[in-house]
Amino acid sequence: MTTTSAAEQRAPARSHWPAVITVTVATFLVVTAEQLPIGLLTSVGSALSVSEGTAGLMVTLPSLVAAVAAPVVPVLVGRMDRRLLLIGLVAVTALAGLASALAPSYPLLLAARAVVGVAIGGFWAVAGGLAVRLVPAAHVPRATAVIFGGVGAANVFGVPIGAVIGELAGWRVAFGALGGLGLVALAALLAVLPPLTAERPVALRHLAEQLRNPGVRAGVVATFLIVLGHFAAYTYVSPVLQDLSGIGAQLVGPLLFGFGLAGIAGNFAAGVAVARRPHRTVLVIVTALALTVLLFPLAGTGAAGGIVLLGVWGLAFGGVSVSLQTWMIKAAPQAVEAASALWVAVFNLAIGLGSLAGGVIVNAVALRGDLWAAGGLLALAGVAVWSARRTPGLR
Repeated sequence: MTTTSAAEQRAPARSHWPAVITVTVATFLVVTAEQLPIGLLTSVGSALSVSEGTAGLMVTLPSLVAAVAAPVVPVLVGRMDRRLLLIGLVAVTALAGLASALAPSYPLLLAARAVVGVAIGGFWAVAGGLAVRLVPAAHVPRATAVIFGGVGAANVFGVPIGAVIGELAGWRVAFGALGGLGLVALAALLAVLPPLTAERPVALRHLAEQLRNPGVRAGVVATFLIVLGHFAAYTYVSPVLQDLSGIGAQLVGPLLFGFGLAGIAGNFAAGVAVARRPHRTVLVIVTALALTVLLFPLAGTGAAGGIVLLGVWGLAFGGVSVSLQTWMIKAAPQAVEAASALWVAVFNLAIGLGSLAGGVIVNAVALRGDLWAAGGLLALAGVAVWSARRTPGLR
């Protein structure tokens, strides 16, 4: 007897690809908003008289706020049409960008960044699993890959372009441009996004229920360890390339651009593979990540080895988001939004903790020790993924 999942039952009869593309633009906006300050730390610190370390809170704070907002926002909004919610969150992102551009002091700038964190968490809790509402079931993995393509595009284009704008015209103009992009994304969402009724509003008990779902639980643990390990190492990839691989500082920027391009390719390759074999796809990705990071202290001690390993690293990590989001959709087809909210919360928490842990390890043990520790976390993630090999829907 053939059964039909709740996700398949509510899937539209026809594809809304213009809406998928528009959500991708919104994804580009949200990720750029989260990471834009990375290229502006020095100029913001100089203008507002704070150290670069203190200015770094502009990146850390939104991630931590997003970790809290991801499960809280869906609970608070109840049955609110998700179309209106997404439009509202994108509007908040745009306004927070404009507020950042006009902030007269660093505390007010941080307040605007905290608001960005709320928008990030709420947006991803809904948008990550939105493909099931916009395209027929057979096209969900491809649409999910397109939506997450906005993440790679933001890393490759959004953040570097923001840094260039900041260098040429000042950091306030860069934040203002972000606000302008938000208004464009807002107009596009208003034009093409169809109504998205909340058929099953998320309640706190639904979040707790998902933690009892073996597939979701394994996915959450794997996500935490993968993202923790990745950011513990990748946060310090610039000194790794220079001090360990002997690559000149002038080449780091182009190599990271290549890392981003490899990530975009990995995103779409994983989107195809995960549609057929979700468990195997995630297992291959986490194995590649673990081996790459663990091999860096051994095979990455020269320029050629470092460049090759960096490319493999980018290709593998590019597939993480789309594969794990698809994992959540398949593990909890009747509660995609609740499972996605937990996933986004853990993902953002791990970003902040991974960067922090990497800094502690680098200061205590040096770069090689950081890579070994990060590789160990990724290996543990592989164990978590392997443990779910018999979970229905994931094989």
